[in-house]
Amino acid sequence: MGQTQKTGNKGESIARDYLIQKGYTIVDTNWSTRYGELDIIAQRDEIYVFVEVKTRHSKNTESALASITPNKREKMIKAVYQYLHEKKLDDIIWRIDAIGIALNHKQAPTIDHVEDAFDW
Repeated sequence: MGQTQKTGNKGESIARDYLIQKGYTIVDTNWSTRYGELDIIAQRDEIYVFVEVKTRHSKNTESALASITPNKREKMIKAVYQYLHEKKLDDIIWRIDAIGIALNHKQAPTIDHVEDAFDW
């Protein structure tokens, strides 16, 4: 496993723990489609939340969140629709969130959670 994958896995683990602490239930992780992977699928109340997690070794989350390109957004939206179709979740309320994580070995990770990140 390469360093980038280790960093990503660590970030996704931090994001899962964060979401659970905030009252979310983790429904699925690392769900793959031909469009790409959905990092975390969570649910809180009646809302399904598809979470893109970006992690960087940095002092802040700016570069992590900035790495979600328009192309990545488009692929993620297609992956969400594929998930909804395959799981037969036609009439649910859902949104896409982004979690940026900055790992700085001198302090606790910085976590920024952006709800409805793609701002329909």
